[in-house]
Amino acid sequence: MKAACLVLLALQGSLAGAFEPFTISDIRVEGLERISAGTVFNYMPVKVGDTITEADTANAIRVLFKTGFFNNVSLARSGDILVVNVQERPAISSIVIEGNKDVETEQLLDGLNQIGLAEGQVFDRSLLDKVEQELQRQYFSRGKYAVKINTTVTPLERNRIGLQIDISEGQVAKIKQINIVGNHVYSDKKLLKKFQLGTSGFLSFYTKNDQYSKQKLSGDIETLRSFYLDNGYINFNIISTQVSITPDKKDIYVTINISEGEKYLIKEVRLSGDLVVDEEELFPLVDINTGDTFSRKRITESVTAISDRLGDEGYAFANVNTIPDTNDETREVSITFFVDPGKRVYVRRINFSGNVSTKDEVLRREMRQMEGGWFSAEKVERSRDRLQKLGFFTDVNVETPTVPGSTDQVDVNYSVTEQPSGNLSAGAGFSQTNGLLLNASITQNNFLGSGNRVALTFNNSKVNTVYSFGYNNPYWTIHGVSRGFGAYYRETDAGEANISDYTTDAYGANISFGLPINEYDSVRLNTEIESLELKTGSDPSFEITDFIVDHGDSFKNLKLAGSWSHDSRNAAIFPDRGLLHRFTVESTIPGSDLKFYKIDYRQQAYLPLTRQFTLQLKADIGYGDGYDDFNDLPFFENYFAGGVKSVRGFEDNTLGPRDSDGDPLGGAFRTVGGAEIFFPVPFIEDSSSFRLSTFFDVGNVFKDYNDWKGSDLRYSVGMGAYWLSPFGPLAISVAYPINSESDDDTQFFQFTLGAGF
Repeated sequence: MKAACLVLLALQGSLAGAFEPFTISDIRVEGLERISAGTVFNYMPVKVGDTITEADTANAIRVLFKTGFFNNVSLARSGDILVVNVQERPAISSIVIEGNKDVETEQLLDGLNQIGLAEGQVFDRSLLDKVEQELQRQYFSRGKYAVKINTTVTPLERNRIGLQIDISEGQVAKIKQINIVGNHVYSDKKLLKKFQLGTSGFLSFYTKNDQYSKQKLSGDIETLRSFYLDNGYINFNIISTQVSITPDKKDIYVTINISEGEKYLIKEVRLSGDLVVDEEELFPLVDINTGDTFSRKRITESVTAISDRLGDEGYAFANVNTIPDTNDETREVSITFFVDPGKRVYVRRINFSGNVSTKDEVLRREMRQMEGGWFSAEKVERSRDRLQKLGFFTDVNVETPTVPGSTDQVDVNYSVTEQPSGNLSAGAGFSQTNGLLLNASITQNNFLGSGNRVALTFNNSKVNTVYSFGYNNPYWTIHGVSRGFGAYYRETDAGEANISDYTTDAYGANISFGLPINEYDSVRLNTEIESLELKTGSDPSFEITDFIVDHGDSFKNLKLAGSWSHDSRNAAIFPDRGLLHRFTVESTIPGSDLKFYKIDYRQQAYLPLTRQFTLQLKADIGYGDGYDDFNDLPFFENYFAGGVKSVRGFEDNTLGPRDSDGDPLGGAFRTVGGAEIFFPVPFIEDSSSFRLSTFFDVGNVFKDYNDWKGSDLRYSVGMGAYWLSPFGPLAISVAYPINSESDDDTQFFQFTLGAGF
């Protein structure tokens, strides 16, 4: 209102006379350009028929100025007509930002819009200071403290203005030094290793750890506090924090003053309160004992473990508080865990949403938490994992809201996001070993929403031609016994798979049953009848010709197989925690043309290292042999190693014994293992379909277990990438063989598209 001229004209043009109240017969607004008269009437505190006083005129002027639409407002009287004279503020026609490189224009405009400055809005010159402050705030958050901002306002016709903002960003201020003052127990180097912030280093261009951030510094200070509190320094204190910048705005110095205090030990640990669960069960959950160094982290973990245990008994809202009793003379702390279980809670209803195609009963049969039963956090989470492992949903979330008007009831609400579980497709893929993969399939993993799987498939490649039909009902009985059956025809050209020169033609049918033992363990039984014909290539090896002489080239077999598996993984695809153990025994029955058996063990362990990094430890061991008149495992049933699915860096199936022609023949004993760390792809927000890895592979194939030698194992290291692409799963690896021999077939880059991994 500084720039405004408030004028109150007296009755009939008298400029100096005293104001006399009058009754308004009409209101006339003058000076409007863009704003409608109706807008002014809506804000006016007086209307036609009112008697206006001197106080009313002052109030009317204040109200109109408060709208922010006008630079000047005055009132006049013409007879009994109230005349409102206004001068509108200009509108913003355009905002042009130049010189910005580090921050996108759209992001800067969003920031200006939040303070009321945008194209089409009324221009308020007082906002120019806020413009500079807002833009500085955005650049300061990126460490550019030398930024300079110049604004130019250009008047335009029709009471509009153009706003030009010129930015000189300057250089990013780097952290020159971080000083910790007052530390005597731990060195600066040890403490600074735990910080996100740091001085410039080799990877700073990527991590940006040398760019100061108030939020990161706050996080580092809390990390420092946690470190001392986890190592017994219960009286640790941050005295002060100073952040200074050099006059040229290029270097930043951070100084943190601390007081370490003394180290304390645990004198005693007690449980108190309403112990609805026996102490004998709760005490093992306490991860800190008499004589241990005081640790806030271990105490917090103990509180969480006790709370979870109470939650499994239905006390969903239990409170566990720690009461420390310190003795400064002996430097000891007595810890009391005070348990307040609250009311026992039970589940009123379990609700599902998002399952458009899948029937409710398919989801409900995976539930381990029952309606009407006591709430169990473990069972609710386990039910979520089981839904995720179905493979029908991209995402599964669970909420447990309290029932309105009740203090001891909750609902369990699962929301799912369905993914296509079936397709009618014709497509192609490619792998270095199999070459071009042509396929056509009708597959429905969730047939008619029932959870049953139906598949009719044709696949063709240089190695395999497969026609197959399969059906599986995972809940053939209400107790979770599964039943499946199928039929197939398969042609295999081993020579195209880097193996000896032979082909096999096989057709058969199978039926299988799965029996759950408990929540994580199951047994599967399979019976298969097969007819197999063996054909030699143009130049077969002695091993192949000798086998045909001894046993023939046409076989009819009945196979029996049994497997036990323990699977606690939290997802079927891209799991990040849990274990998989699978032990399988397969054998032809006496009377079959082929007489052999195979024993396999497979293990995968997923260990979360952080929220984004997962360690996988894996092992795959297989052994087979013949019986009766078969002294060895038939060569076309041999094990192989090398390639994307075993020891990367070596060509598919090329490790191990070779035949008389020098081609890989495989062996009866295989040992493969390794370690792999999975992590998300940087700069991609949704990494649910992508992940990267670094790995170490080891393994080989031997003619028999007696031939196993540690010195014959092959090792490789490298990087991997996995993508669930629209064209099928894609696996890529770049591997370096550590100890390859001269006769090994190595392959630095490997990939497969359109085949499982």
